[in-house]
Amino acid sequence: MPAAPVQLARVEAFVFRCPIETPVRTSFGTMHDRPAVYVRAEDLDGAVGWGEIWCNFPSCGAEHRARLLESVLAPLATSRAFTGPAEAFAWLTDRTAVLAIQSGEHGPMAQAIAGIDLALWDLCARRAGQPLWRYLGGGHDAVQVYASGINPDGPEDVVAARRAEGYRAFKLKVGFGEDRDLRNLAVVREMLGSGMPLMADANQGWTLDEACRMAPRLDGFGLGWLEEPLRADRPWTEWQRLAGATSIPLAGGENVLGHPAFDAAIGSGALAVLQPDLAKWGGISGCWPVIGRAQAAGLRYCPHFLGGGVGLLASAHVLAAAGGDGLLEIDANPNPLRTVLAGPLASIREGGCRLGDGPGIGVQPDLQALADVAARGC
Repeated sequence: MPAAPVQLARVEAFVFRCPIETPVRTSFGTMHDRPAVYVRAEDLDGAVGWGEIWCNFPSCGAEHRARLLESVLAPLATSRAFTGPAEAFAWLTDRTAVLAIQSGEHGPMAQAIAGIDLALWDLCARRAGQPLWRYLGGGHDAVQVYASGINPDGPEDVVAARRAEGYRAFKLKVGFGEDRDLRNLAVVREMLGSGMPLMADANQGWTLDEACRMAPRLDGFGLGWLEEPLRADRPWTEWQRLAGATSIPLAGGENVLGHPAFDAAIGSGALAVLQPDLAKWGGISGCWPVIGRAQAAGLRYCPHFLGGGVGLLASAHVLAAAGGDGLLEIDANPNPLRTVLAGPLASIREGGCRLGDGPGIGVQPDLQALADVAARGC
């Protein structure tokens, strides 16, 4: 990975919440608004970069993560110089390890560190005058995408709208009861025909017995993958049993935290698709080595992301740099905090887009514009 010295003058978190008319539903909870925590990091030399912290749950998550960054991590991040983002990530993780144990805040702490890491990589790429995908060593800027987060209520309407916008792959949420799940998958598959990719995400909604009972009923839909059919903390032996009971590729990784846990996930042989979330754990410094190990083991890298525009763009650049046949997850639900910063991702043609040559993630967030769209809602 490239390394460029950084010594931060300040790190700030900005919280936005955007009201929405239609809640976003999963098998474990519902989002009644769209939150985002954007991180601004400024070097002593004046270079600036932007990151994002995962904050969808619980409902107070955005404010909580921002306070963690401001009270714990910003003072540490500005306390010394680093040889590059990777050293900063490792040092911040090590310095807060005991605090994370003592407070039980492993996830939120990791998410705040990830947001800082993303901002540092954007900063370094901008300062070098390169798009992030090239700064990371990538050879092209093209990414293929899929429409995600499709609710169980009337999914055919969302699929039709996104298909008209250029999407050619879709992921439907399941875990809302067998009858509803099968009905929705059947309707969407009929709309798409046999040649267009369709995936399903259970959001950890089933036990092993329930997943083994459902899997044979899903075989006829030609699913590209079945995502998080089991809880992420279930032993890999259960995932292996499910993988042996279905021909559908299994996907997971958004709720895996740390190198040992990712190594166990890759080594289990149960997953065909690995989905680390750059804003949940690792940023780029942590996830880049994981991506390399996953691809070397024959897994498909498809980054998880369901938040605002900064994290989405970072995920797109990392996917482009990593290469392979992975797909970028783009939320199909309205979210102005995503679309106002979407940049090249706002224009999808035949299932893909080009990221271009703008420095860093290619977009400069306008805080006032974000506040304005959040106030208007959707």
